[in-house]
Amino acid sequence: MLGRLATTMAAAWVAVLCPTAIEPALAQAPYPNRPIRIVVPFAAGGSTDLVARLVAQGMTTVLGQQVVVENRSGAGGIIGSDTVAKAEPDGYTILAATVSTHAINPALHAKLPFDVQRDFVPLTHLVNVPNVLVVHPSVPSRMADFRTWIAANAGKASYASPGNGSIGHLQGHWFATLLNVEIAHVPYRGAGPALQDLVGGQVQLMVDNVPTSLSHIRSGAVKALLVSSEQRIAQLPDVPSSPEVGLPDFIGYSWVALLAPARTPDAITARLHQAAVAALSDPALKARLSELSATVVAGDAEATARLLAVERAKWAPIVKATGATVN
Repeated sequence: MLGRLATTMAAAWVAVLCPTAIEPALAQAPYPNRPIRIVVPFAAGGSTDLVARLVAQGMTTVLGQQVVVENRSGAGGIIGSDTVAKAEPDGYTILAATVSTHAINPALHAKLPFDVQRDFVPLTHLVNVPNVLVVHPSVPSRMADFRTWIAANAGKASYASPGNGSIGHLQGHWFATLLNVEIAHVPYRGAGPALQDLVGGQVQLMVDNVPTSLSHIRSGAVKALLVSSEQRIAQLPDVPSSPEVGLPDFIGYSWVALLAPARTPDAITARLHQAAVAALSDPALKARLSELSATVVAGDAEATARLLAVERAKWAPIVKATGATVN
């Protein structure tokens, strides 16, 4: 009895005096061993949200742990991005980054609460998504007729966006500048609420991601004026591209990439990248993304880092040229 007591006490003292003796066993717990959250820095219902939820479902299957989407909207994606920048770098909180959060915002804001280059590590470039300029059914949807209409309604017409500093804001401002007309900007907390007011006629036009507007275009709730890409897209074969309507420079895509907080261990970032790529390779998921007009990229970390750098360089002069600001 005394012998067993002595052995137990000795083991306890080893644990107290030599905690490193038990740390390896704890550290070897397999990753992931609890749910992972993908923070979408915009309201539910937008294209980033739709893509993230589809990818999260696929990653759940691959990882054997629940991958959930958490919407943290506000400030043009800054609030959700900051949440991830300041999260523990343990692989359980990652970001669905977009052109707005990591290419436009650095040029639009004099100071952000995080550094887009220093505070994040790229995991993978998920998809590219074309944008479409949609109008209320009361507005002409042929460019020649639209030019006449907008000239007659300059100062009275308004365009919606998912928020100040979003790609919808920038492209809407850019579009008005190219047409040399005044169109008032009405920001919303996400693409879903903005599109609802466009359908309701509270605003007259909007630059939106194709996935968000596609069903509304097909139902006739809104009409498509153009897709801001070099050529027409399969999902909207009757809608002209920007060059076709005389706006060859009006090219703008949205994209979604997964990023983790800086200092996330390499083994974990590699696992997350592998899981995302495996999810994107599933034919059913690819088909669903294609229905949303999203093109799968599945880029590696290095390619994703290059994308971020190229997009920052692209949008900075556009922000400056349009004079767009965040109020």
